[in-house]
Amino acid sequence: MTDPTDPRSMKAVMDQLAAVEAERPITETPMSAKERRARTVARLAAVQALYQMELAGAGVETVISEFSDHRFDDRLEDELMAEADEAYFAEIVRGVVSDQAQIDGAVTQRLAEGWKLARLDATLRALLRSGAWELMKRPDTPREVVLDEYVELAKAFFDDRDARFVNAALDGVARDVRG
Repeated sequence: MTDPTDPRSMKAVMDQLAAVEAERPITETPMSAKERRARTVARLAAVQALYQMELAGAGVETVISEFSDHRFDDRLEDELMAEADEAYFAEIVRGVVSDQAQIDGAVTQRLAEGWKLARLDATLRALLRSGAWELMKRPDTPREVVLDEYVELAKAFFDDRDARFVNAALDGVARDVRG
């Protein structure tokens, strides 16, 4: 597994997502390519933040401030993170934390019988929670965009089997919450 907090791996993840984005047909959303990329970076950062919160036990506002003050600074070498839609990042992270019980319930319903969310890798949990939150709370974001983005993030951190797992779980959540 790729370390979701390693800045070198983040560039590789974003390069992979950019390649997928270039092949994706233009959706009917009124967002520019720059705005779509900013959302992609925000999703990646949200997964990182949730992972960091779980491992370090940091609070939501502390982590959001740390990202805002240190990781999204365009004067740093990691220019990728400076492209993030910071407001969307914060919305995802706060939303996942405030709605975690509901999100975990929706995701757990889509796990194999006997499986618990706690058994999953922390990065997988962060991916599933972020994707489920967007499916549940952001109906303005097309289902296909949410699934594509989080599956591609999963591919960047895990093997194809885990990416298929993320796809199946989030697709199930989407069917449950969006019909």
